[in-house]
Amino acid sequence: MRSRRNGHRHRYIPAALAALFALALTHAARADDNPGYDRPGLGFTPLVLRAGDVIWEQGLPDWNRSRDAGVASAQYTTDSLLRVGLGGPLELQLGSSWNRLHQSGAGTDLRNDGRGDSTLGVKFALPASGAFSWGLLGSVEFTDGARGFRNPQRQYLLGADFNWQWNPRNATALYLQDVRAGGRDSLLLALNEGYALTHTLNVYAEAALLRDATTGHGSMAGAGVAWQATPRVQLDASARHRLSGHADEWQAGLGVAVYFGR
Repeated sequence: MRSRRNGHRHRYIPAALAALFALALTHAARADDNPGYDRPGLGFTPLVLRAGDVIWEQGLPDWNRSRDAGVASAQYTTDSLLRVGLGGPLELQLGSSWNRLHQSGAGTDLRNDGRGDSTLGVKFALPASGAFSWGLLGSVEFTDGARGFRNPQRQYLLGADFNWQWNPRNATALYLQDVRAGGRDSLLLALNEGYALTHTLNVYAEAALLRDATTGHGSMAGAGVAWQATPRVQLDASARHRLSGHADEWQAGLGVAVYFGR
């Protein structure tokens, strides 16, 4: 299991997840075929679910803070992702979110909340070849969110994740991402180093270079932890901080992921 996942997709979870989470906590069977989770961090696990298996991944919430022209923005996002195995090398992903935004400073004091845009994605990943594995993720983000949280046009994401499992405890991953919207591209390159402290507790550090189509270049670095509370439930925490250029001052999150396999 690799301990870093996509850090910016927006999703919303219904209250029914609480009952599903309780069911997973009390499930006695081992989940040996769990391929891993896409939370936390940047990127995704380059493995797909078996046909019919399901994983729900949920921010509790995720948070980011930025500043522009003297105005500070803090946004809280209950970021939700449903992953469904399609069979073979393919996995379907569905997502949305619920957001709360607070902007203050320079004579501004605004609060807003609402649902974010919906996403539809497909992951492709072949079985690992020795210590090396890789995967591709393509998705579209629609413009169906609440006013103030929807994008002005559809966004198309293409991501590639490459993983090297050096030994049972240590893994390195490289993530490349291109988000295209309105004929313009925003790029991200992230490097991740993960380490298993125990069979159930993983930590990681990551660094990322950004090139946003609107704001320009920037860089960030951060770290996180993922704990396998049960064979079917993972809890996570992570944080990133801007190093240079145009990027969020801070990004952080708490989350849970639940595996509903056979």
